[in-house]
Amino acid sequence: MIIGITGGTGCGKTTLLNLIEALGGLVLDCDAIYHRLLQTDDSLLCAIEDRFPGTVKEEKLDRKALGAIVFSDETALADLNRITHGAVKAEVLRQLEKNPKLAAIDAIGLFEGGLAPLCDVTVTVTAPEDVRIRRLMQRDAITEDYAKKRIAAQHTERWFREKCDYCLENDSSPAAFREKCLAFLHSLDIM
Repeated sequence: MIIGITGGTGCGKTTLLNLIEALGGLVLDCDAIYHRLLQTDDSLLCAIEDRFPGTVKEEKLDRKALGAIVFSDETALADLNRITHGAVKAEVLRQLEKNPKLAAIDAIGLFEGGLAPLCDVTVTVTAPEDVRIRRLMQRDAITEDYAKKRIAAQHTERWFREKCDYCLENDSSPAAFREKCLAFLHSLDIM
């Protein structure tokens, strides 16, 4: 079974991913894949630099410089997504060639990147915006304003709910959310 997991940044998808991994599932974190490709795929870096001059310095992506551009310009973000989705999807497909019994694809762009059709089921994880802002500020050492821009640049909670088969609301304690995730996995006959 392949589970597609999506939702806005800072919602708490990691809890579900950790449970799937603990069950022996293959976890494909598309954000991590993207960052790995930035270090190993020169053609990806060149494509980003061509579209966003000055964002690649000494063969490394300046994430904050790129973020300042794409999180305040919908067209720029769409261009970045077009550049990156194909490279990430190719790597996901390569990993799925291992034919795991259980896998999770964690991707904020699950639908836009063409990954949703690979999944047997899709689920979004949601959380209140103020909680997401706090998590992002702490996790990524960014300002509140920058965290808000990142969230605003993404799809709304409603959009994710309408696209996905299931929704897990991360609106209580970490222990309670873990229990929701376990119940979800049990409902899929994974446990």
